[in-house]
Amino acid sequence: MIEVFGYSPHAGLPDTHIYTFASTLHNRDTPEKYVSTAAYDNYLANNPHNESRFVFPIEEGSWQDPESCDFIAEDSKDILVRGRALKLPPVDEYGRHGIEVQQPPRIHVFELCRYLADAGRERLLGESKERRISLFPDLRQILPLEEWNHPNLLEGELREAVAQPVFWPIESTT
Repeated sequence: MIEVFGYSPHAGLPDTHIYTFASTLHNRDTPEKYVSTAAYDNYLANNPHNESRFVFPIEEGSWQDPESCDFIAEDSKDILVRGRALKLPPVDEYGRHGIEVQQPPRIHVFELCRYLADAGRERLLGESKERRISLFPDLRQILPLEEWNHPNLLEGELREAVAQPVFWPIESTT
């Protein structure tokens, strides 16, 4: 199970995407969530060992800019995370968390997400029941990883190394 917290304007709200990979999955999506039986069958055929679920730890509210979904409302003071009000930080607080605000004093939703993930990620990630939704109840956790380094193979030296074919000289046996 892998969790990814983030924001896409297409979703409307920041979400936590819970990816589950297993030889056998439990509590799969139901056929009613698909436009047709064929679409559901196609989904199962193409995803036999993986399931995606989304949870929305941040509630809709006055924090959202009604003119642009990409920004926090300028007069917003707090945000509801799992039913609990949290004060929104002043602009200078973002820098203390390594976040460079692109258009100060305006704050992008993705910048707020980065701040919240750094300041209190435990509220944003899935709760135990949410994380385990597609796993059989008797499975137990064996290796929790709190950090992950996933190199970007499309940029930098790794890309050049991967993109360049390697030719080894063939030694003559004669």
